[in-house]
Amino acid sequence: MEQPIFFDTWSSFGRVFLVGTLAYAALVLMLRISGKRTLSKMNAFDLIVTIALGSTLSTVLLSRSVPLAEGVAALGLLIALQFSITWVSARSDMWKQLVKAEPTVLVSQGNVNDDALLRERLTFDEIEAAVRQGGHPAIDETMTVILETDGSLSVLQSRQAHGSFARGAYNEPIRLSTISSKKGRR
Repeated sequence: MEQPIFFDTWSSFGRVFLVGTLAYAALVLMLRISGKRTLSKMNAFDLIVTIALGSTLSTVLLSRSVPLAEGVAALGLLIALQFSITWVSARSDMWKQLVKAEPTVLVSQGNVNDDALLRERLTFDEIEAAVRQGGHPAIDETMTVILETDGSLSVLQSRQAHGSFARGAYNEPIRLSTISSKKGRR
């Protein structure tokens, strides 16, 4: 028997609206309870959880074989696991090392770290593109480029053109731009 392409039945249409509304409301409630950190994209683990939540919600919406209660339980499980792992990793260095990668300095004071580029599978052209996207014409001796744990490239300027240091409130270099890596590399 062929599956309908445009419309099946009014009951299946109504199920999508009812289950979709209830599942969405449950997800929003659980996300509000678990806090902002649940949907942050600070590392690869966070990205996986965000994608899994979206995939689970879509399965609940469109699959008749997944009842609403089971779908909400699956969403709750993902959120609880993410909350637990991030809670423990914030309190334990061992867990933090297991879950989160360290940022990698690719360019320091204008000097390109070729070993880091190879290790992170990036090209010099990609670094130059990130610098240009950040509004800078080229890499200079005052620039540092960092591959962040979420795959984005941060371009830092350690001093301004006239020679004075651009520093923040805690004497750290001011971040001029953060560019997301289009290829999602880490």
